[in-house]
Amino acid sequence: MNRLYRVDDIDRNLRVARFRPLDVLVVGGTGAGKSSTINAVFEKEVAKIGRHCDPETMYISSMELNELMRFWDSPGLGDNVASDKRYSKDLVNLLYKDYYLDDNRYGLIDTVLVILDGSGRDMGTTYRLLNEVVAPNFQVDRVLVAINQADMAMKGRHWNERMNCPDNVLLDFLEEKTYSVRSRLMEATGVRISKPVFYSAERGYNVEKLLDMIIDNMPRERRSLVA
Repeated sequence: MNRLYRVDDIDRNLRVARFRPLDVLVVGGTGAGKSSTINAVFEKEVAKIGRHCDPETMYISSMELNELMRFWDSPGLGDNVASDKRYSKDLVNLLYKDYYLDDNRYGLIDTVLVILDGSGRDMGTTYRLLNEVVAPNFQVDRVLVAINQADMAMKGRHWNERMNCPDNVLLDFLEEKTYSVRSRLMEATGVRISKPVFYSAERGYNVEKLLDMIIDNMPRERRSLVA
């Protein structure tokens, strides 16, 4: 993958929507792999990754893949109450960050990408993030969900190291997990999402599918805000 991956498709979609670049806010719980996902997309370290138990991203920052697409990295939720409250406020502020064009007010962020940790079962942080931060302040039809750390979904078992991909057992498990996540999020938050993509940022597996999901679900118009 590179900076020109499906660039014609992105350019065509943005011409239809009459705006550029596409601004994608990446959110999720601490340790889900937001920064490593962005690094995998860029194929180099552009976002700092937390080591051991310490999250590295302490503020929201942006980086451009190319002139057509920009990603915003954000702190993870789930550390502690005080931090979550501060980070949630920062996220809401960004969701309402605006610009004016021809006297119309538009939101800067076009799409929110929620990253889940495929190695765990606890989705409480994701539910809170969607219910308390994203859904009340952002159009839910612009929300996408992806499952990172696919290689660790069965505690590292059934991963084909030589081929760098899941074997049939893990593949079936991951496919089932995408439907389960979609159903559980709908039940818990009322947010209906497209089928999530599973991938491994650490191993570079299925990262192109992640970009495909973003490109194929690009909004066809600017995000209007009430002035």
